[in-house]
Amino acid sequence: MAKSAAFSNYTSFSSIPIFVFIVSVTVLLYASTFAEAGDSSAFVKKTISSHSIVIFSKSYCPYCRKAKAVFKELNQKPHVIELDERDDGWNIQDAISEIVGRRTVPQVFINGKHIGGSDDTIEAYENGELAKLLGVNAKNDDL
Repeated sequence: MAKSAAFSNYTSFSSIPIFVFIVSVTVLLYASTFAEAGDSSAFVKKTISSHSIVIFSKSYCPYCRKAKAVFKELNQKPHVIELDERDDGWNIQDAISEIVGRRTVPQVFINGKHIGGSDDTIEAYENGELAKLLGVNAKNDDL
């Protein structure tokens, strides 16, 4: 019995470094996720405050294309962030979700104000609110 008790103690001590390693890696990954989320949130806020028109978009999204078309109609050039073309796109989308309460794209901002998604942007275009926010003359063409 003395041998097996000693062996038992040995195996429990030898597993401590593995346990510590696993916990350390988990903590580092967890901390890195929060750091990236914080960086992404700062990026989103800085982008919104640095540009008069910002669209967070995905290049393949038909709703995003519609929102971008509205600004083309108004002869305005938005600052477009194509989330699917960025390595940190998922983190940026998470940060946008935390800020506006929506995870969908597009998300449109004018002069720091959240306008909304595609339907919201088109509605603001059609009722003249978008042109008013931008200080331009509205067109009456249908999209």
